[in-house]
Amino acid sequence: MRIRLNHTTPVPPFEQIRAQLALHVAAGRLTPGDRLPAIRQLADELDVSTNTIARAYRELINAGIAEAAGRRGTRITAAPPVAHDVAQRSEQIEQAADRFALTASELSVTTDEALEAI
Repeated sequence: MRIRLNHTTPVPPFEQIRAQLALHVAAGRLTPGDRLPAIRQLADELDVSTNTIARAYRELINAGIAEAAGRRGTRITAAPPVAHDVAQRSEQIEQAADRFALTASELSVTTDEALEAI
């Protein structure tokens, strides 16, 4: 799992980290039960404050993508239930695609990188 920060974008580092971790989950590179790196470890790797990583993890927890397990760290949770109604599923897919495109653009991801993530 690789996370890269773009220091020239107006997108805050915590949001870049949150978005990239969410993309790893969506792409199946992170699956339910996988443990995220320790906050200090990731902060050191990315040369950011531990508060930045903690905020990114909190956002993932609030979105239901991860859960805090105390001293056992932060883990990816099971995927939320999928809508069974065709119209609702189509709407969810459209919204997810819009979020993906916006996030990829904000992170200055190349087209090849975006397609690889899908």
